This record gives sequence, C-alpha cells and structure tokens, in this order.
Amino acid sequence: MKGLHRAASPLVGQDPGLVLRVMEASDLDVVCALDRAAYAHPWSAAIFRDCLRFGYDCWVGEIERGVVAHAVTAIAAGECHLLNLCVHPSWQGRGLGRAILRHLLDTARAREVDTVFLEVRASNTRARALYHSEGFGEIGIRRGYYPADQGREDAVTLARVL
Repeated sequence: MKGLHRAASPLVGQDPGLVLRVMEASDLDVVCALDRAAYAHPWSAAIFRDCLRFGYDCWVGEIERGVVAHAVTAIAAGECHLLNLCVHPSWQGRGLGRAILRHLLDTARAREVDTVFLEVRASNTRARALYHSEGFGEIGIRRGYYPADQGREDAVTLARVL
C-alpha cells in the first residue's frame, strides 16, 4: 500500500503498549472476530479483503502482539474517507481510538489530504463525541445508511479540514 510502513511502530506520545501495523490478509480472521465483537452489523471478510485488494490503507492495532483494533481509510484526490475504526469492546475507553484516529489524520496529512470524511451511526454518541473533540464537524445526514435490528439507521456525515 502506497505511503505505509510495513514494520510495526508504536504510536509516539500515545499509549506505549499500542503498536500499529499494516493489515495483512492473514489478519482477516481476527479482524472479523473483532468487528463482530464490537458491532451488531459487522463487515464481512469479503469487504475487508476487497479493501486490501483495492489498496486502501488498512491497519491493525496490537497490544502485546494481540490485535485489539483496526482501521480502514481510502485516500484519493486530496480526500480521505475513514471507512472503519474499531476497538475491541474490552479495550474501549482507554484512548486507543483517539490514538489511532490521530495516526490516521497524520497519515492523511503526509499524503497531502485536504479533507477527511466519515459516517457514524446517529446513535453512536461515544464515537461522535470523539470525532467532535478531534475537530470534525457535521455536514449532513445519510438517511437509512446503516442496517439496524429494526430496519435502517441514519448516519451522521462528518468532515475535518486538515
């Protein structure tokens, strides 16, 4: 993947135990299990496989060599779309999501991205608070964007100019 380091590297200035590295196809089983643990409507292995195949920036976050988080971004034409940022429920609330988000923003800046976009479930107040605290603002609503247990759920579209 263009612009990514293959070697694992700790997030400087963040949790000293969290190491981010490029996601490999061999990570898909554990990444999918993590997604299932965190989300009622997780991505399929095929979606992650396609992200790897299309050259999206795909990361896993490890603590003591165990995968506890992952993230996927698509960068093109001066824009970055954050597609997935997931921290295992047992590791949430410890600043890992914020550390990963900041790494993704730094990576986008290094790739000369102007604006980062994302969608978040309207009901995901913790994630929305994180994104707002990191400078994202609401720019719209996508009606019925996400599957839900009872029909569909709206997504709030957020953006941050870098």
